[in-house]
Amino acid sequence: MKDLKGKNIIVTGASGGIGNSIVQKLNDSGANILASGTRLEKLEDLKSKFDSIKILKFDISQNEKIEEFIEKATTELGGNLDCIVNNAGITQDNLSIRMSLDEWKKVININLTSTFLLSKFAIKKMLKNKSGKIINITSVVGHTGNLGQANYTASKAGIVAMSKTLAIEYAKKNININCISPGFIKTAMTDKIDDKFKDVILSKIPSARLGEPEDIANAVLFLASEQSNYINGETLHVNGGMYMA
Repeated sequence: MKDLKGKNIIVTGASGGIGNSIVQKLNDSGANILASGTRLEKLEDLKSKFDSIKILKFDISQNEKIEEFIEKATTELGGNLDCIVNNAGITQDNLSIRMSLDEWKKVININLTSTFLLSKFAIKKMLKNKSGKIINITSVVGHTGNLGQANYTASKAGIVAMSKTLAIEYAKKNININCISPGFIKTAMTDKIDDKFKDVILSKIPSARLGEPEDIANAVLFLASEQSNYINGETLHVNGGMYMA
């Protein structure tokens, strides 16, 4: 077990399946966690499971309030920030010629712009500590493309490129910025996929199965730990061999 005792970590999108698993894994490792999301009842359920964590409802689409959110979250954690896991994101699928400008802007704003701003203001906190870890959750389709997801794939690919730039800018300040790119993971979202399409997906995965939320949480734990200190600007692919970079 990697020891994160005493490390202060923010997890966005904590109310979803992958977010839940990330919080559990980091909590088990001894980290001090602030779990954030838009569904208060889900956050309260999470709090009931892990009494030591702190929760804070916040909608990351509110760009103008992100700096205030980071400030408040860091204060809740005791004034220092060691790591942020930018896991929150949305989809609004449509074929490109039918995709509205609003559908494009909303996904780009929440998935990419908000991730940039969360990273930016987290870095400002980490500069004071002279160290930090930023872990951005992307997606396999950000590397491969996907039918009906021009907005989503663009946002996830943009996170990868942005993270590389941030890694270059702040490596000398002992701040590591990396991505995790999940493949198809068993969540409420994938449960809604039509069985025929699910069979097509499985046929493209060498391991012939969907991943578990814990598979992503294990990757987060590694990148949040000191064992990843010499890894920077990289994307860790967790997809059962569906995409091999």
